[in-house]
Amino acid sequence: MDDVLAGVGERLRRVRRERGVTLTELSEDTGISVSTLSRLESGKRKPNLELLLPLAKARQVPLDELVGAPEVGDPRVRTRPRRVGDRTVLPLTRRPGGVQAFKMILPEARDPDPRTHEGYEWLYVLSGRLRLILGEHDLVLEPGEAAEFDTRVPHYFGGAGGPAEVLSLFGPQGERVHVRARPASGK
Repeated sequence: MDDVLAGVGERLRRVRRERGVTLTELSEDTGISVSTLSRLESGKRKPNLELLLPLAKARQVPLDELVGAPEVGDPRVRTRPRRVGDRTVLPLTRRPGGVQAFKMILPEARDPDPRTHEGYEWLYVLSGRLRLILGEHDLVLEPGEAAEFDTRVPHYFGGAGGPAEVLSLFGPQGERVHVRARPASGK
């Protein structure tokens, strides 16, 4: 039981950061004080149902995901989609922390509202066209095209002229994807 509860803080922090939410904003959404949220995330306070239920509801995350309950089926891929605003997100990684993989179905970009947060993101367009606003740049990516960027740069992405389906790799602490374009010399 202690092992399960010990991982809750890290999962709470990951979910909050994935969604670009501050502790203050989460406090306003849940009615839980910023100091209590901070202590939960750092592992200095044990979680209980009184705290976890409002957090799961506010972040639209199943309670079993927050506490790390085992899933039935293939443990390598979590195929249960979830709604994040108007987007459908399918987590493709299970481990907390580090680079996370997602498949996202994004509606057409209607009223872009660029935001910033800690991290680094890599996007690959599977289908549709993706509108990516990155700082002063407004780009449209076609299927098979990719983009990578520091999420501290104001950014927004959504479908261009209809929905888009993308793969996303996100490193919450600025971890970057390492691309190896050719073998090392001599091999």
